[in-house]
Amino acid sequence: MEVKKGGVVSKLLENVHIPRMFRAKQIFPRPRIVPEEIPGAVFAELSQKKFSDQIKSGMNIAITAGSRGIANVDIITKAIVDFVKSKSAQPFIVPAMGSHGGATAQGQIDLLAGYNITEETMGCPIRSCMDTVLLGESELGKPVYIDKLAYEADGIIVSCRLKPHNAFRGKYESGPCKMMAIGLGKQAGAEIVHSDGMGKIGQHIPASAKVILEKAPILFAIPCIENAFDETCKIEAIHKDDILVREPELLLYAFANMPKLIVGECDVLIVDEIGKNYSGTGVDPNITGTFSTEFATGGVKVQRTCMLDLTDCSYGNGLGTGLASAITKRLFDKLDPEKTYPNCLTSTVLKSAGIPIVVADDKEAIQLCIRTLNNVDKNNVRIIRIPNSLHIEHIMLSEAYYEAVLQSKYSGLYAEDEPGYLEFDNEGSLVTIINNKQV
Repeated sequence: MEVKKGGVVSKLLENVHIPRMFRAKQIFPRPRIVPEEIPGAVFAELSQKKFSDQIKSGMNIAITAGSRGIANVDIITKAIVDFVKSKSAQPFIVPAMGSHGGATAQGQIDLLAGYNITEETMGCPIRSCMDTVLLGESELGKPVYIDKLAYEADGIIVSCRLKPHNAFRGKYESGPCKMMAIGLGKQAGAEIVHSDGMGKIGQHIPASAKVILEKAPILFAIPCIENAFDETCKIEAIHKDDILVREPELLLYAFANMPKLIVGECDVLIVDEIGKNYSGTGVDPNITGTFSTEFATGGVKVQRTCMLDLTDCSYGNGLGTGLASAITKRLFDKLDPEKTYPNCLTSTVLKSAGIPIVVADDKEAIQLCIRTLNNVDKNNVRIIRIPNSLHIEHIMLSEAYYEAVLQSKYSGLYAEDEPGYLEFDNEGSLVTIINNKQV
């Protein structure tokens, strides 16, 4: 598709006024485990008798690693590997990411490498395949699959992040049960769990997890939870017999520590960068309000959203573009359907992989969103700009918010400078940085 700079679209947008914007800082509670303390935290959890006694000398132990950009995931995974080794057992890592990585064994290894999880850095093998074993049927009548290599191990440790999901609500969202049912289920299991849509997935995840807990050699789970600053704040081991009870309790803790866009609503949201390392759908709708289904709500209330770029470590997986009003040609040119569409075929959610309006550059993407607003004072447009949906301590806000922020009408939100116009280079790329304290 040819996107022309200087064509009819450019002429329709060239005089659209972009308001002045100012930098702001959001303050959230910050419980955390600093990276250098993570190995000790992992060892402390796993040294408890109910976990330690399950790992015997000589056992082959599979340790799961997923496709998300989890804070300190390499440190956490390495600590689990080292603990298993300390028990004279033989650890190996198995990618547990459903159909991600293009639904190929090598693609999943490549994804892990992007998170510094390799055989060299972890000091153990990574065994990846898409073959599965059929364990039986869930109480809902669905077949339940599990990764063949993990199933053949003497024990499985479920390492994952526990957090709210981006497309549905339930007692079990993203966490150990989902990691077992979908992650370890590979493409076959993931497709089954998603087959009745997001309205039913909250039932299928625990139903499939029950079968896996009964018939597969699961030893325990050790989920991590992140605070509002994308930092590890809690690591807790859970015995296999306690997962179905404890996971919903920890989900409430995860909800309580999520960040948000404090102003609550805007007319235009600018997202500098999307990617699989930020969220399964490129952006986390729990922050941006751009949900791909009607089965989850939350985030900022917004009328138009533009997305400007895609992370290189997404390898062309552009899930999330369909949630935007406009994207740039730069982002569009990075999209790889072979990496993106397998997720949709598996999840049955097509919206997030759609292609919105594509414009020549960053400036035009912002201008398009402003021009097409309905029932809004175009001279007082409320705009929020974020670097991505995972790091929102430092953001930018348009001048419409400035006086309210100065008057402390938003608890936890502070202006860091005065309003000024965004700067663009000759190619229309946005060059104004959000956090000028990093320069």
